[in-house]
Amino acid sequence: MTRFQKLVAATLAMTLALVIVGVIVRATGSGLGCPDWPFCYGQVIPPLEFKAWAEWIHRLIAAVIGIMVLGIVVLAVVDHRDRPGLIAASMGVVALVAFQAWLGRETVRLGNSGASVTAHLAAAMVVAGLLAFLLVRAGYPARLPARLPGPGGSQRLTLLIAFTAVAMFAMLIFGANVTAADAALIFPDWPLMGGALVPPFGDMPANAATLAFTHALHRYVGVLVGVALAGTWLAAWRGRRAGRVDATLYRLITVAAVLYPLQAVVGALQVWTQLAPWTQTLHVALAAFVWVAAIGATFVSYYGARGAALPAGAAGVPSGSPTRSGPSGSPTAGAAGSLPERPTRGGSTLGGMTRADTIRAYIALTKPRIIELLLITTVPAMVLATRDLPGTVDWIAWGWLVVWTLVGGTLAAGSANAINQYLDRDIDILMTRTRRRPLPAHAVRPEQAVVFGIVLGIIAIALLAWFVNLLAALLTLLAIAFYVFVYTILLKRTTTQNIVIGGAAGALPPVIGWAAVTGRVEVPALFLFALVFYWTPPHFWALSLRIAKDYAAAGVPMLPVVRGSAETTRQIFLYTILLVAISLIFFAVAKMGLIYLVAAVVMGALFLWRAGRLARTVSAEGTTAGAIRLYKFSISYLTVLFLAVAVDALVLIRIA
Repeated sequence: MTRFQKLVAATLAMTLALVIVGVIVRATGSGLGCPDWPFCYGQVIPPLEFKAWAEWIHRLIAAVIGIMVLGIVVLAVVDHRDRPGLIAASMGVVALVAFQAWLGRETVRLGNSGASVTAHLAAAMVVAGLLAFLLVRAGYPARLPARLPGPGGSQRLTLLIAFTAVAMFAMLIFGANVTAADAALIFPDWPLMGGALVPPFGDMPANAATLAFTHALHRYVGVLVGVALAGTWLAAWRGRRAGRVDATLYRLITVAAVLYPLQAVVGALQVWTQLAPWTQTLHVALAAFVWVAAIGATFVSYYGARGAALPAGAAGVPSGSPTRSGPSGSPTAGAAGSLPERPTRGGSTLGGMTRADTIRAYIALTKPRIIELLLITTVPAMVLATRDLPGTVDWIAWGWLVVWTLVGGTLAAGSANAINQYLDRDIDILMTRTRRRPLPAHAVRPEQAVVFGIVLGIIAIALLAWFVNLLAALLTLLAIAFYVFVYTILLKRTTTQNIVIGGAAGALPPVIGWAAVTGRVEVPALFLFALVFYWTPPHFWALSLRIAKDYAAAGVPMLPVVRGSAETTRQIFLYTILLVAISLIFFAVAKMGLIYLVAAVVMGALFLWRAGRLARTVSAEGTTAGAIRLYKFSISYLTVLFLAVAVDALVLIRIA
């Protein structure tokens, strides 16, 4: 290790110690042991009393960390002036620690309010994550190849680890929210909740239902993290056996996989011991270690994949490494001559692109037209959810809620689309419709695209968690994961049902909108999900009839390619029947009015007529003109139907 890495590692250890002491402070009720800040009862040294000393030690560790992060910046400038990214990240740590100190002061001022305590823990975890980045990045050469060897997929493990790390962070925040809301003992049993896997929220008083949902959500997220972590370890184990995963990465993932079940058991002990302080401390401590291991593994996987493109023996790369290089202690850059030639676009290098060209390329990565369609389903769901809220609605606050939900949703959809284009870049170049996308056209480097997608997703989740609510953030994370892992990686190239099952990701925005307003997922939201879910196959299969040759050239088993046009049009008609039926059932379930009913009947009849005519007139080799007309109409159908949902909820016209 270099002296920079040693200082970063020491600071990371101190940060974890700070988190552990912070939990002790919280668990023992010592948060206000020093009622003033930064002194304690107006003194530098507190009085001889446990709670005062517990809080004072917590503050002392924080002060030491503040000094250490200043030292990190100094060493970054002195030892790594050739790495602007390290210097910027070091300064970011200083800013975050300062913000963390401010949050600590606010926590005292607000009397340890739930929101301030949760934010305080979240900020500490972000600091730990950034320190893990500095520790890992400093172990690789300053310059790494922008393009990876091989045709694709080399960062797939990185994506899986990154999702697991983000899910782990979400679980930490949900857990802090449980403690902050005093919902930790709302259920006396574990793993069941009141003797059931799904508590009867509807039979509880409003306040009790909110607490129960908060607690249950933490447990559900815990299961999600466990599944993701198990899948990550299995992928790493297979990669290790095949020589694709280095020892450092495998050890980090194994540490996380081993500690997580222990953390779950300690969570159960919290319930069984009625929140004994030692169980609270150990529960959060283990979670923090799992988080640091997961985020560290993410960066090791990412930079290891890029370092694998350097020849053995290059500066900072261990000689004789067969595939991926683990982080070394050398801060020196690889030789410029070892880097591959930069990709070109139209014969010119990427460096020759204007700033406007680059911005347009990154915007194209997000697939803006698809995002527009997703957002159409979000706002009407929020309007409908608002209809039945008790009391008077604060429309200004509601307007800001809509804004932040749409901003978060837009960034999340852009994240999923950018990662999708990264994973599909090898087949996009084979298809006429997609070969002008940024990656096949070499307007954006693949490594930049995947980082762009991950960063967009993190920002989206953070904004939704902070400005909307945790449930909306979790559902958004699930939507990104489903689109990337289930649809793009597992289904798209393996089954004709890819778009049917994968459509669940695109059907989540109305559920997210509903959760943003109510903080819950209720039956009308599930029917809105079903509307979009059953709308997706007729919509997308109509388009795939037009571009079936493209999919055939790329080897993607879309329904028209495998089963032909006649079977595809028959399936379109059958799914349209289901769609229209659900739209009419929704009328009764959600207690909609005349405006929605007219829209559902008229637009549904038109959709059925068009789908039926297409099924009758298109043969296996027939024209695709009708399919394109149906594709365009399907967009109008969804837009009008969800607009009717919003208008109906506002006008409140009821049938007698």
